[in-house]
Amino acid sequence: MLKKGSKLNSILTGSCPRCQEESMYVDPNPYHLKNIYTMHEECSHCKLRYQIEPSFFYGAMYVSYALTVAIGVTAFIISHVFIGLELLHSFVAIILALFILMPVTARLARNIYINIFVHYDKNASKK
Repeated sequence: MLKKGSKLNSILTGSCPRCQEESMYVDPNPYHLKNIYTMHEECSHCKLRYQIEPSFFYGAMYVSYALTVAIGVTAFIISHVFIGLELLHSFVAIILALFILMPVTARLARNIYINIFVHYDKNASKK
């Protein structure tokens, strides 16, 4: 499922979507907030430029919105339906979940967005 060549592998690991040989990010840890959006200019293996066009990753905001809605709904269902917290406490759980997962959400949104436009090429890693 997470084998090289799958979109899911590239999305979850943050690796180059074309060759999946290296991380797109200078610092692979999203919780180092100083470098959360710092990316390499291009892949050192296949030379894919990550910034495909100016302001390319602005489109990742829409993906981020969808991810945060999914996280919020999941946090609400877990806290209110399964755990049985009151409504106010459930909203606090939503805010905490979104705050704690914000760095991961930001990276995942970028990973998903670039993987929409760039596809794996098994010959790219051999160049």
